[in-house]
Amino acid sequence: MNETARARLSGATETAVLVLVPDAEHAVAEHRAHLDMAASWGVPAHLSVVYPFVPPADVDDRVLAGLAAAIGTVPAFDCVFPRTDWFGPDVLWLAPEPDAPFRELTRAVVTAFPAHLPYGGIHGDSVPHLTVGELRLGSAEGLAAAQRAVHTHLPIRARVDRAVLLAGRPERGAWRPVAEFALG
Repeated sequence: MNETARARLSGATETAVLVLVPDAEHAVAEHRAHLDMAASWGVPAHLSVVYPFVPPADVDDRVLAGLAAAIGTVPAFDCVFPRTDWFGPDVLWLAPEPDAPFRELTRAVVTAFPAHLPYGGIHGDSVPHLTVGELRLGSAEGLAAAQRAVHTHLPIRARVDRAVLLAGRPERGAWRPVAEFALG
């Protein structure tokens, strides 16, 4: 592991394996800034592959190699975000199509690291999504306004050819990329 990766793990309390979606930033950044806690922590627009992942103190060359191997089993793919969706009235998100490659990526990482289930295993089926905002950080009216604004940017097209390991702690600007992994 290089010194930059080691430094980014230092002081972190959590890690996450994510697919970053820079092509969505123009549509969601303004809304995520005040409606998605992860954005305030410095996490860009993304879909979670596995969060929480391996504790930062346990990330080593073996973990990085295992993660690279797992992610490399999934071919790179194109996707589109044609619509928003909701988890109840509480969370507004962008829905990727197809979502099967994201599910395949999660399965590959969980197969390699079975002790680390998406969201700690509290959801039986991890639905691929890019969070725009949460009701607990705003209001129903604010989320509805965000949905209307985001709709003006749809569809969003993206190429998914890599995943990233991020590390940080739950405070403003604390999350940093540790390593990138190419899809097959």
